[in-house]
Amino acid sequence: MRVLRLTPRTVLAVYAHPDDADVAAGGALAQWASEGCDVHLIVLCDGAKGSHAPVSDTTSLRDRRREELAVAADLLGARSAISLEYPDGSLSNNESLREALVGHVRRLRPEVVLGPDPTATFFGGVYVNHRDHREAGWALLDAVAPAAAMPLYFPDAGAAHRVELLLLSGTHEPDVVIDVTGTIDTKVKAVLAHASQLADDAEAIRAIVYDRAEQAGRPVGVDFGEAFRSVELGF
Repeated sequence: MRVLRLTPRTVLAVYAHPDDADVAAGGALAQWASEGCDVHLIVLCDGAKGSHAPVSDTTSLRDRRREELAVAADLLGARSAISLEYPDGSLSNNESLREALVGHVRRLRPEVVLGPDPTATFFGGVYVNHRDHREAGWALLDAVAPAAAMPLYFPDAGAAHRVELLLLSGTHEPDVVIDVTGTIDTKVKAVLAHASQLADDAEAIRAIVYDRAEQAGRPVGVDFGEAFRSVELGF
């Protein structure tokens, strides 16, 4: 385990649901944005099923989550945040999704791409990783390694681009930690911007975010961190 220090010019974060990037990597994204990096977010799903309550009007929930995404992205300093509006629970690592992701990677040309580790399924015997998270992770891996870098894959999706570094969150095999001590408060604000997901327990969520960041930072001696599995593709 080591502290990862880098100042990329362009970063792309690809996650399944509107709050996922903030929970997984909000501190790192805010840190890079504050240093002048162009940070871009792509959310794959519309968020319309993201409630434990029996909501009859899923359109209203979808619209609310879209608004929350915009607020959170602004807090992080992201240059763009878009949703591909796939229905919650229906995400699949298919050719259409891979082509869409390849097109965005080639358009934005990031050095660093972040997303969920699809190999992580079970957590502590109490949580099964959401299918959308796993499908998002597999599609992202296939889009970045190798499709986006090879011109004969999806030739109409733009000029080939090789991503240098993949950072996978929610992993059982972290090997790098980003020090987010300077942006932990911003991360918390971004997470709390997703009010529809808080179940009227914002203080508990706030405490969980701080606690997890403290745990992630402890092995490398920083106050607050975010841990990732790193894959170096362009070094």
